[in-house]
Amino acid sequence: QVQLVESGGGSVQPGGSLRLSCAVSGYTGGSTCMAWFRQAPGKEREGVAVISTGVITYYADSVKGRFTISQDNAQNTVYLQMNSLKAEDTAMYYCAAHTLSWRPCGPLSDYYVYWGQGTQVTVSS
Repeated sequence: QVQLVESGGGSVQPGGSLRLSCAVSGYTGGSTCMAWFRQAPGKEREGVAVISTGVITYYADSVKGRFTISQDNAQNTVYLQMNSLKAEDTAMYYCAAHTLSWRPCGPLSDYYVYWGQGTQVTVSS
């Protein structure tokens, strides 16, 4: 059973940076699709960034040039480096994964089988 645990959220001023981590356990090998989603109060969950076995496949337009997704296979960890944070980035951030080679690897939440518990990011002055 794959388990995902996020960390690294917190409160930061506009223009600041945070790095989120997603520790993956129970993974037994094969293809992986990993993603970061976020959900703000009263809004739908949206895909932020997606990486497929080390290849970045997607960034939301709203985060391009500011956020970077990366994967450390040795440590089974996926990161989301968030720079130049804005108030509108405030949300609960979730890590998600699936290991189904036949399933698309993209920003739709329905694709994903495994989810973390979320980590809160608050950007406020």
